Amino acid sequence: MKKEGEYKMVIVIRTDIKLSPGKMAAQVSHAAVNCSFAAKKSNTKWFRKWYDEGQRKVVLKIPNLAELRELQYSAKANDLPNSLITDAGHTELPPGTVTCLGIGPAPGNLIDKVTGSLPLA
Repeated sequence: MKKEGEYKMVIVIRTDIKLSPGKMAAQVSHAAVNCSFAAKKSNTKWFRKWYDEGQRKVVLKIPNLAELRELQYSAKANDLPNSLITDAGHTELPPGTVTCLGIGPAPGNLIDKVTGSLPLA
């Protein structure tokens, strides 16, 4: 059996806003794409290892915007690639609604220091 990769990306979605499954998928996808580009630019080694291992992604949940912003602060303080996603407001949400935060790709142990206590979405 193949060993689980050591690199990953985590997307943390707010649970205090109502999103349809399709809208949630779109927001998570925005975070994944933005983080991929950020990591490829800022830490090519991490991006390449994550990509070569199969691009592992984990979706977690957080109760509100204040805690999401604290999480982003922690990701930045730990020099992790990250992207806060703000909706344009064309469909389900008012313009400017922050929906999720992507972190990584990076070594899993570094991401776990920031997100390890959060539950799966």
